[in-house]
Amino acid sequence: MTTWEMLAVFVAGISAGTINTIVGSGTLITFPVLLATGLPPVTATVSNALGLIPGSVSGAIGYRKELAGQARRVLKFAVGALIGGLTGATLLLALPSTAFEMIVPILVALALVLVILQPRISKAVQRRREHTGTPARHDGGPLLFVGLMLASVYGGYFTAAQGIIYLSLMGMLLDDTMQRLNAVKNVLAAVVNSIAALFFLFVADFDWTAVVLIAVGSALGGQIGARVGRHLSPAVLRILIVAVGTVAIVQLLLR
Repeated sequence: MTTWEMLAVFVAGISAGTINTIVGSGTLITFPVLLATGLPPVTATVSNALGLIPGSVSGAIGYRKELAGQARRVLKFAVGALIGGLTGATLLLALPSTAFEMIVPILVALALVLVILQPRISKAVQRRREHTGTPARHDGGPLLFVGLMLASVYGGYFTAAQGIIYLSLMGMLLDDTMQRLNAVKNVLAAVVNSIAALFFLFVADFDWTAVVLIAVGSALGGQIGARVGRHLSPAVLRILIVAVGTVAIVQLLLR
């Protein structure tokens, strides 16, 4: 890499770490930059996955206050994320690169619709619980576990917009604040990135310059994202999610 390319990758890492902590989809910043430096797509994907681990961990640490009291929930979801992330990483190397290109924009679009409708859906679910006398489940039940695990399969495969999918599923099935759900999202992203990168270490080629630059940048971005994100109101956070997700869909369709 040239000096300017290294600087571009580092700045992309900071941006990705920041936006991943607040919303998700940071890969849509780093991945094109890595491709522009001349890296092959698979090498860029696996280098990006390893480099973003410090950013995910940094974001989760930044949201540690919102994680209080969620240990049991996070542990359960992390098991599904681990299984899904490993499956997705395996699929990346086993399937042709076009395998997910058709379904990914559809998944992201569906997630955005759920984010927009989440307040109404949550109220409808709450009314139904009150009518039937069914208590709310702290962990969202089997449906949420399976949904998050499937989202983690996608995350292990590409990672872009997985955070948006996580937030849409949890927002629909859990009775909790967006900030606390965002904190859980950051932990799940860290789990998926870590297990996928660990798998790639043994079976794929990395560009270690890119890995180090993204790692340092994303770690800084994770702290920035935590400081900014926790001060956003639920409505503003929801608008930001929709805006970033819309950009993600456009970029995915134009690839």
